Amino acid sequence: MKIYEIKQMNNDELLKRIDEEEKNLVDLRFTHQLKQLTNTAKLKLVQKDIAKMKTILTQRLSAEKNSKGAKA
Repeated sequence: MKIYEIKQMNNDELLKRIDEEEKNLVDLRFTHQLKQLTNTAKLKLVQKDIAKMKTILTQRLSAEKNSKGAKA
């Protein structure tokens, strides 16, 4: 997933997508342990996508917090 795709999502969509990807990661790890995963690079890709989404979400929340603090 590309950064511009993540930035187009709103916070609720991001939280939902993070939850889905974390479940997907658990399934991939389980499949990998059973030696049935053929493309092991998917593990790293999913981890990186989760990290990107969490980073964007954190940036948005801190920006909202800073903008509210400046108004008060």
